Amino acid sequence: MTSLDPTTVPGRWDSLHAVLRRLDDEIETVYADRGIVGVRPRFVYPLIRLAHTGPLTIRELAVSLGRTHSAMSQTVTAMRREGLVETAPGADARTRRVALTARSRELVPLLEAEWRATEESVAEIDDELPHALSAVVVELERVLARRSLRARRGGRLDAAGHPAPRER
Repeated sequence: MTSLDPTTVPGRWDSLHAVLRRLDDEIETVYADRGIVGVRPRFVYPLIRLAHTGPLTIRELAVSLGRTHSAMSQTVTAMRREGLVETAPGADARTRRVALTARSRELVPLLEAEWRATEESVAEIDDELPHALSAVVVELERVLARRSLRARRGGRLDAAGHPAPRER
């Protein structure tokens, strides 16, 4: 153990995570303000996709949205609990097909309008910033392509005497 608890010092990206949570919370108020219960921001992307593709397996849905199977499986479970999707056995015992319910099909026009309004609002915010966040993200991707966070952390852990075990 070290002499200082590193979790007591604010991290450089704590404020970024806080802003992202705040924005998600603000997006969620759109639904509450319209009397819609059980819809969360993370549901919107898969619900809109399913409206345009029809039923997909959890894996197909995850791949189409650039998400992990595990994350999508958890999202589908939460959406099913809220009555937004139905699942049925797929082609084999390991797969489940996900389809919209009548309730979610009725919500899709609002969700698509909210998606567009959010994208337009984000563009407006981006334009008001002295350094557009979208441009910063592009630069961050370039920096990470040159040297990943994993490589940077690994080098520091190695130097601190905590190397990864060697393969045999």
